[in-house]
Amino acid sequence: MDVKNPFETPTTFKLNRAEYLAAFAVTNVLIVWHWHDIRWGWALLLFAYIDVLGYFPGAVAFRRSPTGRIHKLYYVSYNFFHSLITQGAVVALWGFFIGWEWTLLAIAWHIFGDRGVFGNSMKSFSLPFEPHLHPAYQRLIETITADGRATEVPPVAVPAAAAHR
Repeated sequence: MDVKNPFETPTTFKLNRAEYLAAFAVTNVLIVWHWHDIRWGWALLLFAYIDVLGYFPGAVAFRRSPTGRIHKLYYVSYNFFHSLITQGAVVALWGFFIGWEWTLLAIAWHIFGDRGVFGNSMKSFSLPFEPHLHPAYQRLIETITADGRATEVPPVAVPAAAAHR
């Protein structure tokens, strides 16, 4: 929504997701276009390691937990391995030490697919590891989208110094 209210309504979520879908589509075109230039064994490894190290351990722990609560390191691991910053560094290191190649599209395909196709984003410590609709979120969305339009919010006093930024 904005920097002071970092949550998304269903519409802004769909718009954000559409951007990743566009990047996913471009990645698909590049993969098809450069199909014979991709070293598929390495591409599979680059695609899979993100979930093998970042998602599966937390998913297993979550399913085994009787309360659904798991250690925060699982969240950190997921966020680290699914970060565009981390994966950008992996691509840069691969390019520098091994060479720039179309095989690296596997990383973009994974991240853009997760965000665009599946709608996955970074995991918050305050929510279950696997997505579940939170009743408070449902109430919030119902409140701010009443009658299909934003409800009136009382004006907020803005300090003079902040008003001119």
